[in-house]
Amino acid sequence: MTTIRPMRSESYTAYVEAAIVGYARENVDAGRWPAMGSLERSRADFESLLPQGLATPENHLYEIISPDDQVVGFLWVAIERKHGAVSAYIYDLEVKPEFRRRGHAMRALQSLESIAAAAGATSIGLNVFAQNAQAQALYRRLGYVPTNVNMYKPLARENA
Repeated sequence: MTTIRPMRSESYTAYVEAAIVGYARENVDAGRWPAMGSLERSRADFESLLPQGLATPENHLYEIISPDDQVVGFLWVAIERKHGAVSAYIYDLEVKPEFRRRGHAMRALQSLESIAAAAGATSIGLNVFAQNAQAQALYRRLGYVPTNVNMYKPLARENA
């Protein structure tokens, strides 16, 4: 059965580097960021959110482990305590391309539920990019519901 375990330090650097590239690409593809400077912007976001790496308080990074003990992906969740409420927020869920569509993400999310509840969380939130229909379908199957919709309209540039 697919499980999650705390990320090992030897996995962290490679994970973060790949995640920075992926996050930049997703934001460019979504039209939120221009391609120029997207890697720098993504890196700054990661450095801001994980200033102490694996030791950043209230942030938990996991390796997703297949039944045959392979690392098939990664999960990053933060426990947020605001206004007396405790919630979990998924910053990243990534299954390596060669292991996708095998249920690993679903089982990792199910494992996360008990971990988040044990930390006092009463909910789990996340952001999913509009172009990621497969992830949206997975989240809906697991009971996640939209809480807001961000919209975007690019404006044509006038030739001066």
